[in-house]
Amino acid sequence: MKIKKKGIIIIILLFISLLIHFFSINAERVENNYSTNIYPFIAAKFRILFGWIPFSVGDILWLVLIIFLAKQLYLFFVFLLIKKRRTITKETAIQSMYSFLFFTTIFYIFFNVLWGINYNRQGIARQLDLQLKAYSLDELKTINRLLVKKINESKQILVKNRTAYPSTQKLFVMTEKAYKNVENKFPFLQYHSCSIKQSMWGWLGNYTGFLGYYNPATGEAQVNTTVPKFSQPFTACHEVAHQLGYAKEMEANFVGYLAAASSADTVFQYSVYTDLFIYANRTLYFADSSSAFYYRRLLLSSVLDDYKERRKFNQAHTSFVEPIFRSAYGLFLISNQQPNGILSYDEVTGFIIAYYKKFGII
Repeated sequence: MKIKKKGIIIIILLFISLLIHFFSINAERVENNYSTNIYPFIAAKFRILFGWIPFSVGDILWLVLIIFLAKQLYLFFVFLLIKKRRTITKETAIQSMYSFLFFTTIFYIFFNVLWGINYNRQGIARQLDLQLKAYSLDELKTINRLLVKKINESKQILVKNRTAYPSTQKLFVMTEKAYKNVENKFPFLQYHSCSIKQSMWGWLGNYTGFLGYYNPATGEAQVNTTVPKFSQPFTACHEVAHQLGYAKEMEANFVGYLAAASSADTVFQYSVYTDLFIYANRTLYFADSSSAFYYRRLLLSSVLDDYKERRKFNQAHTSFVEPIFRSAYGLFLISNQQPNGILSYDEVTGFIIAYYKKFGII
């Protein structure tokens, strides 16, 4: 009777998973029903529930999960090696299969209902009516030139005013203000009940290559605040974009750009343009390496010093874990509507070009 009840539970969970899958197939349906109606309500409630807590609740949950998985792995090896059980009974096999299916489907359901369905939405291109067509080499060069100009101008202002980078808490307040500014131009980017947290796993992020992440279970945006300061404002804006339901990395980059570029604080403008230049210049390098090097040489020496600082930081935290983590995350992105994997971040360049062609500004 017990096995029969467990079987019914698994069938119900699999049925719910299938419903989610078929609902997600239609991007217009996802956009009009989930991404702009259901999800904003869920996300806002989570931010209200956890946003006031000074530490990251999501990071605590990750710690609990890691301990749980480590314990299960330990018990598995005890079962196989220490007790040396060579045979697995039918009941044990059924129980193992049930546990696997139960936790897999529960994770799939909660991940998608709380956020993951957003991977299938029409997104920011549809909201701004951007024409994401193939761009020419000349258009790519133009964006590189304009980004160099923006970077140098913002850096000169920072140097002239001797602007100091903000503290962590001030950074988060400034991020919220940046979204208030962009909301005036694009009301659908409304952001309230701020819930941006300093990641307690920043040291780990340095060796695995992440600058920030979003936790759907708590609605918190996590920022790695141990990396060079000039990178952090754009990272914060990128993670808030995930909070607003822009799941794909190139879209979160673009929405983060809209917010950071709208900020009244030059540190945000400098942060976003230095990041966008990396993506645009790398894309140009694959098409015309000599032109890519040409635009790099146009950057101020103080800007190049910042890039060197980040490169040295990354080199100091090189580990065998990062390529494994990047490969695993790349596969995750591929399975969620981003066929270019980790290079999906670079696709923001196409959004920037389309935005410039429509609005005449970057």
